[in-house]
This record gives sequence, structure tokens and C-alpha cells, in this order.
Amino acid sequence: MPCSLPNSSLSLITIFLLLFCSSNVANATVPPSRTFKYINEGETGELSVEYFADYRALPISLLPFQLCFYNTTPNAFTLGLRMGCRRSESLMRWVWDANRGRPVRENATLTFGSNGNLVLADADGSVAWQTGTANKGVVGLKIQQNGNLVLYDKKGKFIWQSFDHPTDTLLVGQTLRSNGPNKLVSRTSIADGSEGPYSFVMEQRFLKMYYKTKNSPLPLLYYRSYEFGNGQGSLANLKFYCSPESEQTYAYELGFTFDMKGSTTSGTYILSRPKYNSTYSMLRVEPDGNLKIYTFNENVEWGTWENTFKLFDGDDYESLCNLPRKCGSLGICEDNQCVACPKPKGLMGWSKSCAPPVLSPCKGGDDKVGYYKVVGVEHFTNEYTEGDGPMKLNDCRVKCSNDCGCLGFYREESSKCLMVPELGTLVKVTNLAHVAHIKMPK
Repeated sequence: MPCSLPNSSLSLITIFLLLFCSSNVANATVPPSRTFKYINEGETGELSVEYFADYRALPISLLPFQLCFYNTTPNAFTLGLRMGCRRSESLMRWVWDANRGRPVRENATLTFGSNGNLVLADADGSVAWQTGTANKGVVGLKIQQNGNLVLYDKKGKFIWQSFDHPTDTLLVGQTLRSNGPNKLVSRTSIADGSEGPYSFVMEQRFLKMYYKTKNSPLPLLYYRSYEFGNGQGSLANLKFYCSPESEQTYAYELGFTFDMKGSTTSGTYILSRPKYNSTYSMLRVEPDGNLKIYTFNENVEWGTWENTFKLFDGDDYESLCNLPRKCGSLGICEDNQCVACPKPKGLMGWSKSCAPPVLSPCKGGDDKVGYYKVVGVEHFTNEYTEGDGPMKLNDCRVKCSNDCGCLGFYREESSKCLMVPELGTLVKVTNLAHVAHIKMPK
């Protein structure tokens, strides 16, 4: 008969093991030689960096990456990771932000204490950002060769890593996951590093790009990739990768590797083929909504950065006219250029001041508003939005008039009614049955 322990003995052993393991983690602390406290003060750097930023470099680096305080507006600093080389005359680019949308001031501090927590505190002591790794066994911090900032335990296991917290950029080896971070979000503008309106999202079987507007509760879709997995399963992960194309390494592939859940399907999605080692590449959602890859060539002095891929390039891929705000709040785009401003009296020359008519406070009703017609144009969402109907033109007009969020509607030869909460870029097409009706006050 097999031996067995009483339940009370098993419980005592379990408690002992838990206490033993907890004690080991608690006793693992950061050695004094690895702790630090840096103050955001002193002279700013002189090297050329993105966004016309001022910066203060910190002694946490592994070429070509370095941690810095930087600001694009006075006394509003971000803790960011830059990529570039001091010996080069070329620009340095920002690839990750810690305290996005929560800038700190002069005399803010970055502290890595013995408890293993990395904390960014403002000048008044309020915490702007932290890794949340206190008393979790962290013994050190480092930047890896691929630009991943990691906090690790005594076995080298990552307790926290910046790759799990992407902002607008993916570095080579970084992954979007269905059970983790699944999107990148643009900056608001060059001067404003807070979350902007554009996002690149890994969904079940597609990669999509969205534009978020205050006029709509849901973001507007303006790009969708081909379907992954041939209708089987859903995307589990999407890794930005770089790999030699052949043993001779005449060229390198840049793109995504992917795996599907609920399917054995996996594969690659190639975006670009630079003819040199492209390991130091970054994929980013730009403030204008474009998706680009920048590649850093460490073997040259001048022109170290090359734009090796643009999703909206006006040539091989998507037209620049498909960018939601290519023409600002309103404009007609043709051959990648903003060519006209649609007004009630006709088409005028386009300028940045082109805007939809100013409407009175909305009360709804067809008697409160009128419309003017623009022939031969499509909305930037047209390809991905079916619209309602079919319905008659007047019914579509009434529907838009009664909807305070509708700024115009579009009726194609299919008699579909597409109401839009934002006009933005209107794409010029040859099909004159594609008509826009823009709302204006009576």
C-alpha cells in the first residue's frame, strides 16, 4: 500500500515552500553598484534629433541606443529611447517613450532603487511613470542589442521589458500579440508626443489602420491588409523581423513573421528588401497616419537613415490621397496632391485654410440645413465601408439631416448611403456617379 501524508502535513509543506520562494524573491535586491538616481537638469545636447527636440542624455546606453530626457515644448520632458550614432552627422530618432502623455519638468528624477522598481518622478515628487517591479526579484537593468530596455532577475529572466509597452514604433524582434499589446498609436504631432488619432492594429485576420475623430464614437478604418490564414484561425502574434534573403546576404528582408491560433498556418509578410544589413530598423505610425520603416546603416557617416518602406507612398502601395488628413479638414486629392477646395459655389484652389461650412448648433431636421454637391469623389473610408441601403437619394438626405454627427453623405451607382462624421480628404475618381453632398447651413 503506497504511503501518504496527512492533509495537515501537506498543507504545512505547501506553506513552507511558498514562504521559502517568497523569501528568495524578497531577498533578491539590486546591488548598490547598480542603483541610481538621475536628475533632469543641466545643459542640453548638441546632436541633431527628431522633432527639433532638446535632450539630456543619460548614462544608460548600448550603441546605437541611449536613454534620454527630451522635450519638444518648454519644460515638458519625456523619458525616451533614441537610436543613432554620435559619430554620425545624421539625425537621431526616438523609438520608445516611457511617460507618454504625462510629461515631467526640470529637476524630475529617474530612480532605480534596491527594491528593483524604476521610477520617473516629477520635480514635486509625484510619480509620472514606473515599471511596477518593486520586490519582484529584479537585480539589474540594461538595454539589449535590439533596443529592448529590460529589468531582469538573478537568473536573467525578464521581469519587465519595454518591448511589452510599444508606443508608435516597433523595433526588429518586437511583437504584437493577441493576448498582449496589439497596436501602435501615433504621436499627436511633431510637437505633441501624447497619443494621436492614428493606430496600426493587429486584429483577428487583418492588419488595419484607423483614424480616431472626436466626431465619431468609433475610429474610422482607412487601410486593411490582405487576409491572414486563408480564413482559418486568428492571428496569435506578429513580429517585426529582419533576415538575410540568402546565404550571400545581398539583400535583407524586412517585414512580419506571424502565427495563427486555431491553425497550423504561419509565415512571413515582406515589406521591404534593403541591399545592406537592416537589423537596426524601426516601423512607425507617423503623426500624419502613414506607416513607415526607417533603417539605420551604422557603416556610413552621412545619410545613415533610409526610409525603406512607406505604406502610403503614391507609387507601389497606397495613394497618399487615402490618408484621412492629407488635405486637412477638407480638400480634393488627385495624383497624391491636394488640388481643390469644394465650396458651395464650386471648386476653388486648395489651401490649408480649406474647411467644411460652419454649421449652427445642431437641432436636427431637413429644414435646418442644405447641401452642395461635389461630383466624382470618394471618401477616404469608401473602400472599407458598405454604407446603408440601397435607398433613395432624398431618404439619404433626410437621414443625414437628422443626424447631428453627419457632415455629408455619398451615394454611388449602387444607391448606397454612406454618412460620414468627418470629411477630410476626398479622393478624385473618374466615375461621376460617385457624388458627395456636403452639409451647409440654410
